[in-house]
Amino acid sequence: MELIHQFSSGLFIIQSVIFLALLFLLGKFAWKPILTSINDRETSIVDALNQAKLAKKEMEDLKADNERIIREAKIERDSILKEAREIKERIVGEAKDLAKAEGDKMIEAAKQTIQTEKNAAMSDIRTQIGALSVNIAESILQKNLEKSEAQDELVQNYLNKSNLN
Repeated sequence: MELIHQFSSGLFIIQSVIFLALLFLLGKFAWKPILTSINDRETSIVDALNQAKLAKKEMEDLKADNERIIREAKIERDSILKEAREIKERIVGEAKDLAKAEGDKMIEAAKQTIQTEKNAAMSDIRTQIGALSVNIAESILQKNLEKSEAQDELVQNYLNKSNLN
């Protein structure tokens, strides 16, 4: 309480003048740089926020582009795989057809060879049967034709048959 009682008007005026001088000096030399730096800081913060928004938008665009590229790559991969399967099936089908055709040719050639061999064997058998028949007939005729009457009779029969044909 004593401080309030000791209030002097001279001290108050001096302190007020010092305060106003300090306020004037601060206003003249410190407030402008402080306000300028605060405004600069605010501008840089706003710019940084705008750049962050732009970067975020670019990242979203890049993400969307990446997803689109991945979808396109998957579609292209699927089409390439489908085309490869079709080519494989076509090649396998052509190979099967070619193998079947070659097999058919081989079977036909084998059938012709078998038929040729069969005909040759039949001809050989006929020749052998003919030779054997001639040998048998010769043996039989030699036995039967030892008599001249049998020879005459055979000649007559042969002549009769020749005249008829």
